[in-house]
Amino acid sequence: MKTLINIRTDPEVKRRAQKAAKAIGIPLSTIINAYLKQFGHEQKIDFSVPLRPNKKTAKLLDQAREDYKNGRNISPVFETAEEMDAYLDA
Repeated sequence: MKTLINIRTDPEVKRRAQKAAKAIGIPLSTIINAYLKQFGHEQKIDFSVPLRPNKKTAKLLDQAREDYKNGRNISPVFETAEEMDAYLDA
């Protein structure tokens, strides 16, 4: 026997979830059921939010990517600590 659960959600959330489910070939109801089963078994919810750097860090990361792409500000590979010290002292 099956039961029906009605939930309210933002239309955009539903659309993105349906699109993601379709992309992996699994009905959205199957995904929701899997989450409900996991929640019922473990009695916990894990939320994760992608980490996003602040503006200053994002700017530094963009500059580092650009430097790497253009071969700037890249140190050589060192075999020993002494090689590293000599490079830094030069």
